[in-house]
Amino acid sequence: MSIEEITIRFVVGGLFVSLFALLGDVLRPKSFAGLFAAAPSVALATFILTIDIKGRVFAAAEARSMILGAAAFLIYGCAVCQIIMRYKLSASFVAPTAIFIWIVAAFCLKSLLIK
Repeated sequence: MSIEEITIRFVVGGLFVSLFALLGDVLRPKSFAGLFAAAPSVALATFILTIDIKGRVFAAAEARSMILGAAAFLIYGCAVCQIIMRYKLSASFVAPTAIFIWIVAAFCLKSLLIK
């Protein structure tokens, strides 16, 4: 990775983080703002650079991977919430120990949807 590519990633990533942070600051409730602070902006910046550097076909595969990863994260998040509520366990214990749910969900979604 060249210094120019790193600089572009830094600038584009910072721009997107700033824009999404501004959007999150405008929305209510404030706890919802964190959702828009980093992950979408970094993903978009990386995606734009991937299109420019590797082409649209490669970027399409990356986009599918991002979507499947997000779906797997949704499954993980729902499972963690259910475990915490049902068994009255601490989030700091459940979240890291249940990470295998995210991994299994991601691999299952990949095997079902991408051939």
